[in-house]
Amino acid sequence: MIIDTTLLSRIQFGFTIGFHILFPTLNIGLAVFLSVMEGIWLKTGNPVYLRICQFWTKIFALTFGMGVVSGIVLAYELGTNFGPFISTAGGVIGALFVYEVLSAFFLEAGFLGVMLFGWDKVGPRLHYLATLLVTLGTLFSALGILSANSWMQTPAGFHIDAGKYVVDSWWTVVFNPSAIPRFLHMVMASLLTTCFAIAGVSSWYLLKRKYLDIAKPCFSFVLAAAMVIAPVQILLGDMVGLRVFEYQPLKTAAIEANWNTQNGAPLILFAIPNSKQEKNYYEVSIPKLASLINTHHWNGKLIGLKSVPRADRPVVGATFWMFRVMVGIGFLFLFVALYVLWQRLRGKLYNSDMLYRLCILIAPLGFLSTIAGWVTAESGRQPWIVYNLISTSEGASIVPLHQVIISLALLVTVYGIIFTFYLFYLFKLIRNGPTPPILDESV
Repeated sequence: MIIDTTLLSRIQFGFTIGFHILFPTLNIGLAVFLSVMEGIWLKTGNPVYLRICQFWTKIFALTFGMGVVSGIVLAYELGTNFGPFISTAGGVIGALFVYEVLSAFFLEAGFLGVMLFGWDKVGPRLHYLATLLVTLGTLFSALGILSANSWMQTPAGFHIDAGKYVVDSWWTVVFNPSAIPRFLHMVMASLLTTCFAIAGVSSWYLLKRKYLDIAKPCFSFVLAAAMVIAPVQILLGDMVGLRVFEYQPLKTAAIEANWNTQNGAPLILFAIPNSKQEKNYYEVSIPKLASLINTHHWNGKLIGLKSVPRADRPVVGATFWMFRVMVGIGFLFLFVALYVLWQRLRGKLYNSDMLYRLCILIAPLGFLSTIAGWVTAESGRQPWIVYNLISTSEGASIVPLHQVIISLALLVTVYGIIFTFYLFYLFKLIRNGPTPPILDESV
């Protein structure tokens, strides 16, 4: 592997977006969770749900701030590290980012102040409206970003004029062939990740026998929600996989480590792919299952990696392994949700310290699964920055190698410091627990 400016730019952007994605993932899920909890409070008048809202709103605010700080850098990196790509496709990709900011981020940020500080300043219904609008903003933001990234995976709705990409139909650009399945898949990933993050915090309170009035309903609700979300996420994953197979068959080949074009391809559970020798070592597989999953036919035809030159192949090792990390964690969450359902039916939901410890242990895994999914999508798209149109090497800026090394080192250092402070205040909020509700009874 040759270490050059293009590779380092990819590493830098991958590190930045991998760091950034942690926070929108949690914020999307928390926004939906807060909308549900506040709705229940308005419906029932039970102050427990108000305490839940006000406690988790603090964590939402802290995470929102981290998302803003870490996300701003991405726009600059596109211009500095991938200038030719922006120069060529900026009429499409740049406009999508602008629309995302104007329609989503401004909506989210505009009502965030009311959501955070308006408990004793506005009426309950107006506050709830602000919460719903913030939630809507997070979902719009996710749609904007996923539309932009999906357009790079399955470009549509444009023509090329004098070397520049010009939009023919914004509808086709935004709702390109892979946009909606990937958007829904990301939203469900965020909800499932948040369910187990909340379950982990609630389990810690249950183990410590603290704040049981909010720990029990949170624990019960999010794991019941996970019982529904996990199977839906698996179905959505299948939808995304079908789109990948249709529009990016070589990505499917990398995911399956399938070197030869064949009918009835096996599903490889474990292997060590070797790109140089074009073979897999220590392979453990199930006959025909990869064809069934990707084509819904036992003898469906899967394109092999050898069908194209080496230079046109995706990154096999990262794509293969990160896909299995993502799927493995998803099924783990489903099995835990099923176990919790069994405990619930036995009337022993709050009688198992072992279950609490398990939930604490797996609480961060949703974030790992999300990053693994993004690595799968991006490494499987290589060597293209816009699939089959602009190669990554063509889209990368020609800048001195030492500049990228310095900026990457600075980013890792600064982000490490920022993340340390984030974790410090996050754990401090969790340790301090919920405070008495803030509400002006005269409003």
